[in-house]
Amino acid sequence: QVQLVQSGGGLVQAGGSLRLSCAASGRSSGYYHMGWFRQAPGKEREFVAAINWNGIDPYYADSVQGRFTISRDNAKNTAYLQMSSLKPEDTAIYYCAAHPTMNELLANKDLNYWGQGTQVTVSS
Repeated sequence: QVQLVQSGGGLVQAGGSLRLSCAASGRSSGYYHMGWFRQAPGKEREFVAAINWNGIDPYYADSVQGRFTISRDNAKNTAYLQMSSLKPEDTAIYYCAAHPTMNELLANKDLNYWGQGTQVTVSS
């Protein structure tokens, strides 16, 4: 079992920055790949970014490439999503997820471990 607890988020003006955190706990959680997804009202949950267990290879959705940075601190068992140059269309509930297989994480397939979600609102 893996438990994920999120923090961060809130309200920011367009062009601003926010950082989200996702602390993982549980057996072998340090070997899980971690990712971020978001869901806007009336839309399906979509992939945002992911990073492998050793923190070397990040993946990004085209919509956030160059503006968001995913990282992880394995000493703290925590993943981060640094969001910059935020746009109103980034407004959504953001969720972190952990999974042992990167392909399935990227595809949002059979993911069992999710954070509680945190609201990010970008005003224009």
